[in-house]
Amino acid sequence: MYKQKSTDKTISLLQSIATAAALLAFVLCVLILVNYYQVKRSDPLNSPAMKTMIERFRNNPDDEQIKNEIREFDLLARKAFFTTRWQIRTGGYLLLFSVLTVIICLKSVELLTPKIPDLPETTTGNFWDLRKLNRRWVIYSGVFLVSISLLFAFLTHNELGTTLDRISNTSASTTDSIDSTANNNQSAAEPSATDSSTAAVGDSAGLLQSLDGFPTQQEINSNSPSFRGPGSNGTVSQQGFPTSWNGVSGKNINWKTNIPLPGYNSPVVWNDKIFLSGANAAKREVYCFNLNDGKILWRSVVDKIAGSSATAPKVNNETGFAAPTLTTDGRRVYAVFANGDLVALDMQGKLVWAKNLGLPKNHYGHSSSLIMYHDMLIVQFDQSGSAYVMALSGKTGEQVWKTSRNVKISWSSPILVNTGKQMETILVAEPFVISYNPATGSELWRYDCISGEVGPSLAYADGVVFSVNDYSKLAAVQVGASPRLLWESDEYLSDIPSPIATAKYLFLPTSYGMMVCYDAKTGAKYWEHDFATPTYSSPMLADGNIFQLDKKGVMHIFKSDKTYISVNESPLGEGSVCTPAFVKGKIIIRGDKNLYCIGK
Repeated sequence: MYKQKSTDKTISLLQSIATAAALLAFVLCVLILVNYYQVKRSDPLNSPAMKTMIERFRNNPDDEQIKNEIREFDLLARKAFFTTRWQIRTGGYLLLFSVLTVIICLKSVELLTPKIPDLPETTTGNFWDLRKLNRRWVIYSGVFLVSISLLFAFLTHNELGTTLDRISNTSASTTDSIDSTANNNQSAAEPSATDSSTAAVGDSAGLLQSLDGFPTQQEINSNSPSFRGPGSNGTVSQQGFPTSWNGVSGKNINWKTNIPLPGYNSPVVWNDKIFLSGANAAKREVYCFNLNDGKILWRSVVDKIAGSSATAPKVNNETGFAAPTLTTDGRRVYAVFANGDLVALDMQGKLVWAKNLGLPKNHYGHSSSLIMYHDMLIVQFDQSGSAYVMALSGKTGEQVWKTSRNVKISWSSPILVNTGKQMETILVAEPFVISYNPATGSELWRYDCISGEVGPSLAYADGVVFSVNDYSKLAAVQVGASPRLLWESDEYLSDIPSPIATAKYLFLPTSYGMMVCYDAKTGAKYWEHDFATPTYSSPMLADGNIFQLDKKGVMHIFKSDKTYISVNESPLGEGSVCTPAFVKGKIIIRGDKNLYCIGK
């Protein structure tokens, strides 16, 4: 009798626990579903308060108090997001725990309850069947509700993660005008009603990122901030570029302007400003041209830099004293010269900071171009004896990180790509292709596949990076923690122009004027075409066409396809060895003596 009473108490306790756990599970299910609905509807970064602050900032771009208020609001929003994510994650775990508790308790009750013998036939058989059926429906309904709740918990967690990514990466459509206005110390123009309504939705994240001191991805893609465009990879996302012009007759030539000093760097463009550098053995200068009319807005002399050598380096005629292409983040423009002088200028040409990297120990002086990652300037400095890659603060010039490289001399330039998992800056020099985390400088992976003093930069598309050098080989490497060789070839090689790739094709130019198209994944050769003129410029991909400029200044335009389909051949009217910039429907080409703007 005592044992039976003890068992009854245990059963009663287990049933109470199961009931409480079931109620908790039900409440958690409801809360999770309600929370998902709220997350889908709410957007703290586009709240009325944020919209009001953005409007105030547009009207007063120099008001530091408004900037601080926006930053504080952003910080609160981020904290709220992280708190909500923690709550959702914890709620999901509690729901699973509650369900398991219910199952364990009910199973224990079933084991402790004495088996009831079959009732006489006088009792209707329907009774027990109905109880079993009802119990089964309760179980099915509970499982369905819990499953749906867990699914929505997962979706809510992902939704918050997506929103956080948007805060970090999405750009505002009005950020360009806000930053441009702030840089020129003028009041922002009052937007139209349509512009205001468009900017009010989804613009906060880009503005906040812009206030952090570096451009949004949309800003980068709408400009041409470095050698071979955004990411230095040769691919242009903008559209509407001309395919026919003539520098002699003036057809589609918007303007041309004489460049004071020689240089082999390519133009970079931000908003309505074009930047170039020029130098000789005695003088180094940075130029800013107006995109609209070609007038020189300012020219800044680079001299009297601490540590700079009084003796100019010996350079090759094909590199000169100003070979590296500049870069810009829309806040400042950065230039480096053959003697290692590195400067940052504001958008009006005033010196922000300067330093000398040391006279390069190589045959031609420093020639690798610059690139930006967020607010950091990345410099590849592969010289004899002490090669390295480093990142400097764009604002101050202070070193953020520096990584030594066990490679030989090179003049190739870094590329910056999003592999789908992370951002990587990838460099090439004998004997490795090496990928680095651009935020920290830590090495991500490397692959031994190249030799010689490398000139061409890498090409990247769809998870594959392509390296090439004369007297070496062309190699296609699948990127990742364990990189692997997809294919290689030594039939056609390049010593100066860089290749360009799409997910399907690799286009390889040679300095003696041959263009070759390969299958990007297998290495099968589709076609080869001889332009019969040497070329040092690297190809660019825009509007589905490849633009390849030869040394005589003729632009060979053909389809990005597995058969060679010529679109046009447009002469510049003078020679050129520089890669053009594509921005806002215009093509900017640096000729041997003049800068050209080509537009429809």
